[in-house]
Amino acid sequence: MNHTHPDTPRPDTRHGHRHHEAVDAQTEILDLDAEVVAEYTDAITAWLPLRAAPREIVDLGCGTGAGTFALLARFPQAHVTAVDSSDEHLQRLRERARAEGLQERVRTVRADLDQAEWPDLGTPDLVWASASMHHMAEPDRALRKVHDLLAPGGLFAVVELAGFPRFLPEGAPQERPGLEERCHAASDRTHAAQVSHRGADWGPKLVTAGFTLRGERTVTVNVEGAGNESVGAYALSGLRRIRHGVAHELSAEDLAALDRLLDTEGPHSLLGRADLVMRTERSVWAARRES
Repeated sequence: MNHTHPDTPRPDTRHGHRHHEAVDAQTEILDLDAEVVAEYTDAITAWLPLRAAPREIVDLGCGTGAGTFALLARFPQAHVTAVDSSDEHLQRLRERARAEGLQERVRTVRADLDQAEWPDLGTPDLVWASASMHHMAEPDRALRKVHDLLAPGGLFAVVELAGFPRFLPEGAPQERPGLEERCHAASDRTHAAQVSHRGADWGPKLVTAGFTLRGERTVTVNVEGAGNESVGAYALSGLRRIRHGVAHELSAEDLAALDRLLDTEGPHSLLGRADLVMRTERSVWAARRES
């Protein structure tokens, strides 16, 4: 299961060239997200109600490794098994691990977590699942699998997104007011059937799966774009992907306004704006396997 954002289309695997373009775009967004929200991810890893520093960690739906590398930094004695269904994402994660001299502490496993049988992932002290659980076809079954996977006393951390981030100030003068919200609303309608578990309250689900809920929090993310080129690049890449999925639902006026924002050479380009702010929320549930 890929670590991805809920409001952006999944890569098209039916045609080779199109698939690689989609994966490249998704990879760019994952890398930008990891960079822009790094301090918030660090705050979440510091908050985890662990009994002891974990030695064996599994990152489910690891994507390009935002959680993997945050966990490696937080727990310097730990090894991480990074699991994803994308060969491209796992390759990028391995390349970064080698570049940072961490390859001995990382194992990658390609797996479709919607399958009834999972590969051997060891007996971890901590399982981390960021922006991946809502993509599961049968999340209740996946939660039970994680419960059985964990060592007794081990912790499961579920991190979920409150939709794709917003970047434009409300009523921004160069665009039609409400443009970004209408784009997101159209994207929500388009993908509602594909990500039906988005926005779920994972607390009761974790309890039903046999866990004891040990903590829950919501982290408000607010990153100023002024002086931060990554915020502009994130906004550009993200809104390009959303435009690809919702163009048929937008009015001609909205589509034209959006295209002006996405024109990197034009006077209204997102990259030239000093008023961008990345705004979103991350919800976190921490649950323990007691025995």
